[in-house]
Amino acid sequence: MEQSLPEHPVSAQPVPDTKDWTWTIRMRCPDCGLAAGTLDVLEIADRLEAAAVEWVQILTQNPAADRRPEPRVWSPLEYGAHVRDLIELYDARLVLMLVENDPAFANWDQDETAIASDYLSLDPDQVAAEIAGFSQTLVARIRALEESQLERRGFRSDGAEFTVRSFLQYFLHDVIHHLWDVTGQTAEA
Repeated sequence: MEQSLPEHPVSAQPVPDTKDWTWTIRMRCPDCGLAAGTLDVLEIADRLEAAAVEWVQILTQNPAADRRPEPRVWSPLEYGAHVRDLIELYDARLVLMLVENDPAFANWDQDETAIASDYLSLDPDQVAAEIAGFSQTLVARIRALEESQLERRGFRSDGAEFTVRSFLQYFLHDVIHHLWDVTGQTAEA
């Protein structure tokens, strides 16, 4: 009896992303269309809240969420797991920026995390629930920010400097860009 092979074998890993995306806080992304640097923190909170709803729908209503469109392109589930981890990580880093002076963030290798966590084998409903929960926590923290906190700084391991404001703009671009990766829909601003 002959066994059928999966449409796209998953042994091939997506090409690691080594780009420096910090330019997205200075100009509109030509791919996803987001002009993150124009957004204030309350708009970021609103957009994160809306994006989380979209991610939950993608993961819970798409029976093919765990299928890669191409062997070296993440599935919606893998993108969703990455976004979940981003939300959790950025919330923790935001807390550091609020309680420490000029914290330096430990390096986070997103590609290594994806492999080690075996994103493709995760339960889409669980990932969706975690996106919903983590985003609610971060949205509440963003909405509670005071104007005096927005210029507090933090530094990525490569030396890139962020204020709370630019950090959240950079973060939101990542979340929205990955929605574009999955849906092809561009942002309105």
